[in-house]
Amino acid sequence: MTPHSAHPLTADELAQLWRQLQQPSALLEMGVLLGCLGLAWLMVRLWRGKEATADSIWFGKHVIDGVLFPALALVLALGARRVMFDQVPLAVFRLVIPILLSLAAIRLTVKVLRAAFPTSSAVAAIERTVSWLAWVATVLWVTGILPLLLEELDGISWKVGSTTLSLRNLIEGSLSAVLVLILSLSISSAIESRLLKGAGSDNLSLRKIAANAIRALLLSIGLMLALSAAGVDLTALSVLGGAVGVGLGFGLQKLAANYVSGFVILAERSLRIGDLVKVDDFEGRITDINTRYTVLRSSQGREAIVPNEMLITQRVENASLADSKLMLTTTVQVAYGTDLDWLRPLLQAAVAAVPRIHQTPAPGVYLTAFASDGLELTIHCWLKDPENGQVEPRSDVNLAILRCLNELRVDIPYPQRVLQWSAGHAPPEARLEVSSAAR
Repeated sequence: MTPHSAHPLTADELAQLWRQLQQPSALLEMGVLLGCLGLAWLMVRLWRGKEATADSIWFGKHVIDGVLFPALALVLALGARRVMFDQVPLAVFRLVIPILLSLAAIRLTVKVLRAAFPTSSAVAAIERTVSWLAWVATVLWVTGILPLLLEELDGISWKVGSTTLSLRNLIEGSLSAVLVLILSLSISSAIESRLLKGAGSDNLSLRKIAANAIRALLLSIGLMLALSAAGVDLTALSVLGGAVGVGLGFGLQKLAANYVSGFVILAERSLRIGDLVKVDDFEGRITDINTRYTVLRSSQGREAIVPNEMLITQRVENASLADSKLMLTTTVQVAYGTDLDWLRPLLQAAVAAVPRIHQTPAPGVYLTAFASDGLELTIHCWLKDPENGQVEPRSDVNLAILRCLNELRVDIPYPQRVLQWSAGHAPPEARLEVSSAAR
């Protein structure tokens, strides 16, 4: 038995490993290993700086709870083992390197899943499952049971078309798929955060479509690699692609239309995140544009999930496409005989003094009707920030008009109605007033 070999240990090799752990050379290995851990900690600490956040995949909240620390420690330990390969019999490194590998796999899986799905309640269960599987695989590898188990799993096989699959291939393919998925999510999340960082309203949509396309591309490549690792012939995917095309053409045409519409919206930038739009009698601000749907949030706090196909095929009122101004209109009546040439500039100044109303263009006061009770005036003004709601500024405009009319002692006429009763059907109060007037 060669003490430096990396294959799993048999029963005799375990006994020899135990004897080697009791030799003075094991203390030297422990010292070198502690040096590797300390150097890894120092490198991560210097690289991390003071700006790392708690949700950082590579650094974590502390130095040792990220992915970078066990990965660097593993690399340094492998380098130290290579240097000491012919100097001393390696015992400690044979036990520690699989442990560091398992720790790096656990950290990578947990951190990426927490970053990709921060609100999911299943992340904790996945974390425990991955931890148990990693540590059990490490123990089985060190004790030499894992190769025997893999040989038994390799003997359980069946044919699928012209391809022979074994239970070992399926397990290895599933693990490869999970690993590729984690790496794809990690890389796409890092790219998306870089693309969206510091993005303005003009190029936010283009960066969003680039992030979505990169994520879809990485996941597709990862799926192809995972199928190849499982032993699946990739030429069979041509038949699968034809079946998927037929399904998209018939059963999934709405879903495909929504996905295509999402990329069209992001590409042509007719709708942007932050625009105030009205779709199917629902008015709200666009908070997110996904590949399948768009999220609208109204000023009352309600949110609507609108399929992207609706935004392409139906009429959409966009109050923010050219500019963000929105016209508010209100009406009021004043008594006949009021000097409108004197009153109109005063009402315009009162409305322009409302904080959220634009002074340019200035509010307008127009005589729009000769009503039965008075002169009807219509006031137009432009709202600066309609995305923050319209109820409050409309109320402020009406209150400003009312205060102005009260200060100027301009009458707001009440509706006047003439009621006529027949002689025998008049109410007692009316008959009393009529008899008193006759006397």
